[in-house]
Amino acid sequence: MSGNPYGPYQQFNVPPMPSSPPPAPPDGLRAAAVAILNLSGLGLGYALVRRWALMAACWVATIVLLLVALPADADGVPGVALAGYAVFLLLAAVHGAVAGLRTRLSWSGRAPLALLLGVLLLAVPAGAAVGYGNAHDEAVERSLLDRLERADHLVTAGSRHTFAEARSDYGTALDVYRDLAVEHSGSRAAEQVPDRMKTYYETVGAAYGHKDYCAAIDPLKYLRTVPRTMPRKQLGSLTRWPDDRLATSLYECGSSSLANGEADWVTKFGDLLDTFPQSGPAGEVVPAVDSAVKRAEKAVGGGEPCAAVEQLRNLNTRITELSGTAPDAAGDLGKAAGRADRSGDAGEYACGVDQYKDGDFAAAQKTMDQFLADNKHSGNRDRAKKTSIAAEVAQTLPAAGKKLPTTASGGSISVTVKNDSPDDVTVLYTGPVTGSFTLKGCGSCRTYTLADTLLVGFKPCRSGKNYPQRTISLPVGTTYFVHKPHGDSTATPGSDTAKLRSGYIYTECAYTTQTLGSGY
Repeated sequence: MSGNPYGPYQQFNVPPMPSSPPPAPPDGLRAAAVAILNLSGLGLGYALVRRWALMAACWVATIVLLLVALPADADGVPGVALAGYAVFLLLAAVHGAVAGLRTRLSWSGRAPLALLLGVLLLAVPAGAAVGYGNAHDEAVERSLLDRLERADHLVTAGSRHTFAEARSDYGTALDVYRDLAVEHSGSRAAEQVPDRMKTYYETVGAAYGHKDYCAAIDPLKYLRTVPRTMPRKQLGSLTRWPDDRLATSLYECGSSSLANGEADWVTKFGDLLDTFPQSGPAGEVVPAVDSAVKRAEKAVGGGEPCAAVEQLRNLNTRITELSGTAPDAAGDLGKAAGRADRSGDAGEYACGVDQYKDGDFAAAQKTMDQFLADNKHSGNRDRAKKTSIAAEVAQTLPAAGKKLPTTASGGSISVTVKNDSPDDVTVLYTGPVTGSFTLKGCGSCRTYTLADTLLVGFKPCRSGKNYPQRTISLPVGTTYFVHKPHGDSTATPGSDTAKLRSGYIYTECAYTTQTLGSGY
């Protein structure tokens, strides 16, 4: 019997087909292949398991990294970008391994070959990294060479200005050279630093080559400080390059200053003797100072003896100051200072004579008095005494200073000087003969009032009275007398001009009023 054994109403239901292939058995080799293929950065592991969106994400991440990294420059790829990309690849590898563990490959049955291909493809990012590293290194080299060139421009520009104006730029350039040599010692730029330093030294110290010795001192001193910070292997013989030049500059500048009568030669010679005591230029300091003293001594006999004396005084002070800072040369410098001092003392006589001839009688008197105090055994003492007396007389009677006094004494005409004053009186006279003496005060005399002198018949030194007096012998001619209270520099001196002739006896009378008067 045919028909449905379960009855006419019984039906069969077929289960639906699965939406995707069932998971494959776990396969570690397959998972490793997907993971390693994803490490290439191209998402090829996702392609094998048909995860196209994730593969596209890998491409996008790689393209973004390339846009950030290229073209290669000295700054390189930002660390954040590299770290982010590395984390992304690691996650892609881990996720790819999980996905490939139970997912059949689109390249069926070829997991070992896919793994081998993944290993080979790792050479792509590795090679890219090496290539980028080389490009980055070259960019760094170009950047360092650019820095070197900019520093060179600063040095070149500085050569067109004074050292003081260019010092800041020189310092900036030196900082660049130092950084290249120390921080980038293996770079092509660092290899060029030694040659650049030669140019640097020659440029900074160019004033020496132009024989501008005073201007060369500061830059040469500056160059001596460079080895404190710059590696000596970068400098070589340049380490000692400024020394001889600085010693020469200090000497030449000091010598020029000394010859021109300027004061800073002491500083220059002091620096030289202190910094380079054994150098050739240091050995020339004492001879240079001796020559300056000799020139000043010779000038005492010239047309400006007072200026020469002043120079000798100044040399004595300056040389003494220098000897105090230069122990090695102190003995010889002390001798030069002593000679300048003695020559200055002796030169006061010539200075006083010059002042007298110029009509500056007050200065001449002061200078001659100083000469007498400074030179106890000079052969010019007698003439100096008489010149001092004549200069003092000429301050009251200028006609007395028309001629220098002589050392003559005595004469055929007697002149008696009496003191009709209660004060001691100093009598000075000059003319054919010059001299001075002091008369004691008259105990019975008084100081006359101005009214007394206006009375008819007023006559001091009346006859019949015993006045302090002194008689001197003078030659024929005009003699100028000045009387002044002894020791009183504030009183107005009295004066008289006596024209002496043979056959006469003369009397000179000194008396005091409100001012000092005289007569004969």
